Amino acid sequence: MDIEAIRRHLAKPATKFIAGGFRPTHRVEESWLGKVSLYRPNEGIPTNEAGEQMLPYAQFHLPSLPFNHPALADVRVLTLFMSRSFPDEFEPMGKNWVIREYSANEELVCKDLTVAGSFLKAFPLKAEAVAEDYPLWDGGGVPRDIEIAVLELERAGAIESYYDLVTHAYEHKIGGYPSFCQSGVEPDEDYEFVFQISSDAKINLNVVHSGSLMFWKSRTSGDWTVYYDFY
Repeated sequence: MDIEAIRRHLAKPATKFIAGGFRPTHRVEESWLGKVSLYRPNEGIPTNEAGEQMLPYAQFHLPSLPFNHPALADVRVLTLFMSRSFPDEFEPMGKNWVIREYSANEELVCKDLTVAGSFLKAFPLKAEAVAEDYPLWDGGGVPRDIEIAVLELERAGAIESYYDLVTHAYEHKIGGYPSFCQSGVEPDEDYEFVFQISSDAKINLNVVHSGSLMFWKSRTSGDWTVYYDFY
């Protein structure tokens, strides 16, 4: 397998996000970190199992993005809330984190709801297309046959390392591959990686120690699961 065949086999598109750096429009099409403003008329900020309000983490307006994950094809707006303390890895949704998905025909209203003492800073997001995102080498999703082909190229002197071939987007993103800090631990094959929110000093988010919050969705049930690791 040659270099171009390896790239074609692995490459996935993504949308990456940069927080701030421009004046927000406050239009419904704008995506945010640290803020959620769109709700169903009867919705408010969700609470965790201890009865405490979760923090508004993210709001994505998906039709406005240069790339939207196929698992979200019927979703117009996605919002994320999490408890102040991170949930356990692969903890079921509802106790300490909630993702809400809204279709195009649902009525949404803008609400100026905040959580007292939230450590997150709200910033609008600039979305950029990533034509080709690639998995990380160590447990990041490289199939075994591709690993063997890359090692053969290294032994032949065609490349010095896998990272001569590929790039990886570590930013906040929808699509592409998860940015594992340690050897990757993914849920079962029914789940596909959809999006991540990474540590970002601008929004005052540090996932334990420069890690990322990563979210997968079930192909069959539509259920979500969460994982995170750190350096």
